[in-house]
Amino acid sequence: MASRAPAATGRLLVGFRKWYYNACGFNKFGLMRDDTIMEDSDVKEAIRRLPEPVYNDRMFRIKRALDLSMKQQVLPKDQWTKFEEDFPYLEPYLEEVIREKKEKEEWAKK
Repeated sequence: MASRAPAATGRLLVGFRKWYYNACGFNKFGLMRDDTIMEDSDVKEAIRRLPEPVYNDRMFRIKRALDLSMKQQVLPKDQWTKFEEDFPYLEPYLEEVIREKKEKEEWAKK
């Protein structure tokens, strides 16, 4: 019985994550999690480094979400972004920008 506890806890956490993902509401506009990150200088630099097709997809999702929001509508349920389809496309670029920024600060100290 004790060996099942971690598996049950894992399923419970995944269930909670899916519920929270849907409760946030951005997926109803077709947005992905990384589309909702607040833009500071690091995020802007990471966005600038995105490959062109990924950047264009991001801009399409954001413009569509703004349009839907102004019309006070949401996408049909079959077009919502699903938890399983959402992936952190911006995160690797953001981590690289932050790492480079820290490295520059280290060099400036020397």
